[in-house]
Amino acid sequence: MAREPALLDRPRSPASPPPLDWLTLGDAFEAACLLRCTPPPTAARPSVALPARSPGVEFNRQDAAQRMRQLLARLDIPVTHEVAVGGLRRRYELHRLWVPQEHQGAYTRVLNAGWWQGRRELLGGPLPGASPARRRMVTRLAAAAWRSALLAAGRHVRRHILGVRLTDRELAAVLIRGAAVLDVPAGLRPGTGCFLVSVADGPDRERILSSAALEPARGVVVTPTRRPAC
Repeated sequence: MAREPALLDRPRSPASPPPLDWLTLGDAFEAACLLRCTPPPTAARPSVALPARSPGVEFNRQDAAQRMRQLLARLDIPVTHEVAVGGLRRRYELHRLWVPQEHQGAYTRVLNAGWWQGRRELLGGPLPGASPARRRMVTRLAAAAWRSALLAAGRHVRRHILGVRLTDRELAAVLIRGAAVLDVPAGLRPGTGCFLVSVADGPDRERILSSAALEPARGVVVTPTRRPAC
């Protein structure tokens, strides 16, 4: 009987892109995590590769879209930010970021490289004798994964826990490992079509929120174009 894959199984990347430098890796990994927080297309197989999307991503929260735009600006990938307003009694906004066609190849390459390299560094953990810079990088990756989930995934907040709902099993594994790197125990509970990753209320919750706090924006000004929802 074939063994059922475990959550922390680590499939190989279909390609081996050149390694990113530490600064680029942090931004590219966080952007890839934000992308994985969004609902994947029906035909996507996120456990095999980063979902092949249209040249854009859609968020239902402005701060998630702003963070994605900030990260892509650092990676020299321009985007157009559109806001679609919908709903009747309860109005809502959808924030869409579109990458110009001439930059789509760079967008795909850097996010794929960021995901696979960052995932490998984080799940593998700093090996004995790792440099202080590498240890700091692993901590930064852990914080970036949780920051992305808190911004773009489905929040599940109760009196006794802080949780996020995800459809991506690989990102759920990254969050569990990331919490451990941040010295916080995290729980995993499979749901219907999703995974719930949570930490306990109190010091554990505060440590996650503090570690994942957004840094000040680096001069990125959001000037969205509003379009009516279809």
